[in-house]
Amino acid sequence: MSVAGTVAVSATLALGAALWPGGAMAQSMFGAAELEPQKFVLVASPVGSSGRYQLNIYEQVNDRKPCFAIGESKPAAVNPLLATFDFTGICSRYIDANGYSVRVGPSDLAGSYRVLVRSEASDTLLIALPTKPGAGPEMVVAKAGGAASGFHKLDLEPGWRLMRRQFRGRNLGHVYLFNEVWPGEPSPAVTSGPPSGPAPAPAASVPGLSPSPAASGPAAPVAATQAPVAASESLNAPASSAPIPLQASPAPVTPLPVPPPKL
Repeated sequence: MSVAGTVAVSATLALGAALWPGGAMAQSMFGAAELEPQKFVLVASPVGSSGRYQLNIYEQVNDRKPCFAIGESKPAAVNPLLATFDFTGICSRYIDANGYSVRVGPSDLAGSYRVLVRSEASDTLLIALPTKPGAGPEMVVAKAGGAASGFHKLDLEPGWRLMRRQFRGRNLGHVYLFNEVWPGEPSPAVTSGPPSGPAPAPAASVPGLSPSPAASGPAAPVAATQAPVAASESLNAPASSAPIPLQASPAPVTPLPVPPPKL
């Protein structure tokens, strides 16, 4: 992860400190870093023939062999290919609380929440369930999108994403089911991006000349009658707002009367 990405995530996490018990202490222990979500899949994995499910998270570490295959239907079936070969160095598998936990903002909730896959008649839900009084509300993290059986994909609900746990800047083999805010809180404001290009520099002020037109329009021609700039004037001197006085025309001369000649 880039330095800029780590700084941005750290700034976001700091906004919600101590909203629920234990948040400030957990923040000082672990950080959270971005990961490549396209390399991960959340799977409802059957527990034997009991009809119950548990959460598995598979990660494709490199492309030497595919770690899983996802069907095109909805809900989507998942084939855990990594179970058929030695996936050391090729895949990662997170199958219990040692490999994943819930985090909201700056609060690592591993000690106060557990993750439960709840199979219902119409859907499969991934639930974040509080284990301590006052820890927070029950939260729906992901859904299958319909009734399903066997290994099937769970899609994260809006606002939820995967992040990687860090300790003193080092990535750990543990992922977070992460949301920036608690249910019912407003999402962080999205700031507008930088402008597409640098702003044009202001034109230099030249005494005796009008301000330059907007950059989007054509340049206005300089009138031929414009008075030239004196060589002794500094181009950096501010232009005077007073009008330039015009030279006065000479007063008309009245001719003296000439006396008639004497005869």
